[in-house]
Amino acid sequence: MSEQERFREIEDAMKIRLDAFRKAVRDEMDRAGRNPDELTIIGVSKFFPVGYARAAVRLGLLDLGENRVVELLEKRETLEAEGLSPNWHLIGTLQTNKVKRIIGKTALIHSVDSIHLLDEISSRSEAAGMVTKILLQVNVSDEDSKHGFSTEDAESAVRHANDCPGISLNGFMTMAPIIPCSYTPRMVFEGLRELFDRMKPVVRDPGTWTILSMGMSQDYVDAIHSGATHIRIGTSIFGPRTV
Repeated sequence: MSEQERFREIEDAMKIRLDAFRKAVRDEMDRAGRNPDELTIIGVSKFFPVGYARAAVRLGLLDLGENRVVELLEKRETLEAEGLSPNWHLIGTLQTNKVKRIIGKTALIHSVDSIHLLDEISSRSEAAGMVTKILLQVNVSDEDSKHGFSTEDAESAVRHANDCPGISLNGFMTMAPIIPCSYTPRMVFEGLRELFDRMKPVVRDPGTWTILSMGMSQDYVDAIHSGATHIRIGTSIFGPRTV
């Protein structure tokens, strides 16, 4: 089988998964009494070859998420050379020494998890003459294995962000527990939504305070019913990963 035939097979299989997932999302949004246009599906192409990202864009998925700066930049460069320009989302942990490489290359950074990182993004963006759109990552379930601000520290982080000229604070991101614990996904997502609503009078620009990034393949239904505006979907679109 030629490389072209192989990727045509990949694209055909992805189309079946993506069509089925889009229908499931529309049905769930209807059940939640929400307009499907309120929700952005981010295809998480991390660890998949660039051909998978290419296929997703060709199938009309215009938002792609990556965990690692290097992988995002490599895929972005390849697709741009082919005339494909999806909205790139950095959803994984961002080290401060990688900030200068990612500034100007994303539609949104979801994973701002410390004041130090917030300051670095702001100063690098300001020096480059731009404003970077970000979300604050909140560790609603207080898991040691997860990054992010605690719910108690979120307001001080929001107030600090108000004084950062190089960023536009657009909302919050969180992840539900993968291993069962005292917090269910619905509890985490509803907790973030409540915090989001409480922070609206606090943020510098309420007009940009619009994004709740929460929900993945295994828990997007709970996220939809809790008010998610962006869901981060890997397996349901790209299939199982081998790494």
